[in-house]
Amino acid sequence: MNTQRLLYNLSMAVDAVTDNKFRSFLTALGIIFGVGAVIAMLAIGKGAKKEIIDQMKYVGVNNIIITPKSDIDANQTEGSKTAKKKFSKGLTIADAQSFVDFIPTIAMVSPEVVYDVPVVSNGKSSNLQMTGVKSDFFNIFNINIAEGNFFTEEQAKNGAQVCIIGSNVKAKFFIDSSPIGQYIKCGNVNLKIIGIIEKMAMSASTGQDLGVSDYNDGIYAPIQTIMLRYKDRSVVTTANLSDNSSTTVVGGGGNYAVVSSSNKDESISYNQLDKIVVHVKNTEDVTQTTDLIFKMLKRRHSNMEDFNIIVPEVLLKQEQRTKDIFNIVLGAIASISLIVGGIGIMNIMLASVIERTKEIGTRLAIGATKKDIIFQFLAEATIISLIGGILGIILGVVISKSITSITHILTIVSFGSVVISFGVSATIGICFGYMPAKKAANQNPVESLRYE
Repeated sequence: MNTQRLLYNLSMAVDAVTDNKFRSFLTALGIIFGVGAVIAMLAIGKGAKKEIIDQMKYVGVNNIIITPKSDIDANQTEGSKTAKKKFSKGLTIADAQSFVDFIPTIAMVSPEVVYDVPVVSNGKSSNLQMTGVKSDFFNIFNINIAEGNFFTEEQAKNGAQVCIIGSNVKAKFFIDSSPIGQYIKCGNVNLKIIGIIEKMAMSASTGQDLGVSDYNDGIYAPIQTIMLRYKDRSVVTTANLSDNSSTTVVGGGGNYAVVSSSNKDESISYNQLDKIVVHVKNTEDVTQTTDLIFKMLKRRHSNMEDFNIIVPEVLLKQEQRTKDIFNIVLGAIASISLIVGGIGIMNIMLASVIERTKEIGTRLAIGATKKDIIFQFLAEATIISLIGGILGIILGVVISKSITSITHILTIVSFGSVVISFGVSATIGICFGYMPAKKAANQNPVESLRYE
């Protein structure tokens, strides 16, 4: 078939499609919704994958998180609670140090203690979370400093009155000036700000599912500073334990903080630490290290399991697998729409062959070959599929953006998904258009001309 003949057949196919715009649009509806659904599903899947990758940055790779159990088993009596607190020291700095001393697969350990404190600066006040950490904390969680510096070894060791604040804290208390070198009052202690954490875009689900706080909203001081100047639960003296409210007085090198609590359980917490984060050198050693930590803590805590061990990487991988399965199911359902759309094209094109029997007979009678007829009808089906594909791509992008806007679920429309969807729509046009085209080409010209 020469080029001129090819172009002529193509122009006839275009005319046939444009002369019946409404029917062509209805024919393409299945493709439009199918392609739109596929693009939206792929966008949701890609967005979910990016969220998982981002979460891995925040929880750190090869990390193990150890926290004290927040409550006692409901089956235990009040007497057994007392016994448990009597014989187990809870989570302590000594536990954290023992991991470093006896487990060679561990690279870094970061003990943490967290308190909610009233914060005052520049005439503004708010209740914020203050966390006592070691310098390794920032390395483990890949936290960068936007302005200023990290704690020095001397500051951390001596419990200096210094802190590093999150970007949201800076925005709240220091709108018109740099906070570096200024003081912020946390509880009864003034802390000098030496650094500002680089803003991090954290998803809300990360903190809830994995126990990771939003670094943008926190204040971080050396853990020794917290122990000396605020509260060390291993040496506190607590008054009025019989009441629901209590005041805990904590000594500390000439400077002290009075920590008030309306929660009785919190005031008598026997855990010196709120969390220990262990960073393992190699991924393949995470499982073995987790088992060793569990056994060590059981032995150190008088064979009492008063702690939880979380491996965020394992949880995230399980979440990723769940989302992958979910996306495959949704993708399969969306693909069915494409197949239904292809069947719709085939049915309409078969009806069109019957409707245009005389036209086909006339073309065959004046010299058109079977290849010409096949090409014309195949081109019509392909054009309808491609138009449906283009409209479907637009619909898919609109759906994806709407999902993000309305539900705040991250969606990412990739170039690959657009190309795949467009290619699939063209393939469907060719595959499902071939049968009607073949049927039209096999028409007997004489019988076609006599068709009423």
